[in-house]
Amino acid sequence: MATASLPAMGVRSLESTYSRLGILLIAPAMLLLVATIVYPLLYALWLSLNSVYTPTQQSSFVGLANYRDMLGSSTFWFSLWVTIVWTTSTLILQIFCGVGMALLLNEKILFRSAARSLVLFPYFVSTVVAVLVWRWLFNDLYGLLNQVLLELHIVDAPVNWLGQMPNAMISIVLVGTWKYFPFVVIAVLARLQTIPLSLYEAARMDGAGPIGRFLDVTLPQLREVLGVVILLRIIWDFKEFDLLYLMTGGGPINQTRSVPLLVYQQAFGLNQMGAASASAVGMMVVMGVLMAAYLYRSQRTRGQDASR
Repeated sequence: MATASLPAMGVRSLESTYSRLGILLIAPAMLLLVATIVYPLLYALWLSLNSVYTPTQQSSFVGLANYRDMLGSSTFWFSLWVTIVWTTSTLILQIFCGVGMALLLNEKILFRSAARSLVLFPYFVSTVVAVLVWRWLFNDLYGLLNQVLLELHIVDAPVNWLGQMPNAMISIVLVGTWKYFPFVVIAVLARLQTIPLSLYEAARMDGAGPIGRFLDVTLPQLREVLGVVILLRIIWDFKEFDLLYLMTGGGPINQTRSVPLLVYQQAFGLNQMGAASASAVGMMVVMGVLMAAYLYRSQRTRGQDASR
């Protein structure tokens, strides 16, 4: 019996060694996770319970007062409404433009390879560079867009694209669509290339035209990938900061000020770090709901793929 127990003891010792080695190997990643995600999150929650003066970081505990002020503030709700309008408008245009471009690039057209490469350009170009170009195009004094409209006699005077509503909202939505629709193109085009041609042949034999084949074959095949793309784009557009800040800065008169811009203004413009943290936590709650929907959708998709 003593002889038989020796191998078992050796196996347990080996498993214990591997366990300690595994913990040692993942320790740097865990420390990085705590330093970059867990600690900032807990610190933001603590700040949201205090009245904090940003320059000196002097604070006093106020409990849930920041959240009460946030929920009772028309400024926060208007910024949330602006964020919803921006996210919804940009998302709809991204989906329509992205799916349409993916369908076109999936066909055998001239210079298809070059077109597939060029369509990705807006997504990879720096946001700062893109905004500088678009602000020059939208300039009401020397912008190219106004010059073209005046030459074509579409307008009688230069249009103030970024200085008045609803032009400012329309402008940032168009720029956001141009900047991010290539992501939709990449995802949809990858899925289109995996759809069996036999499905289209069967639909054609049944007398389905181009629209019918799209509705009965292509769209059902794209449903899963579009669901994931829509959730991802909602999450990313909802938290968009740099493009909006560089385009309008929240103007005119805070009419395009989203929740991320409100957080920035409260923290560094009004020096109210506690109130800014409360707004950020409110935004995080919305993002958490969207992230939960994304994870649920991903698990459901993996489950369906595994069952096949």
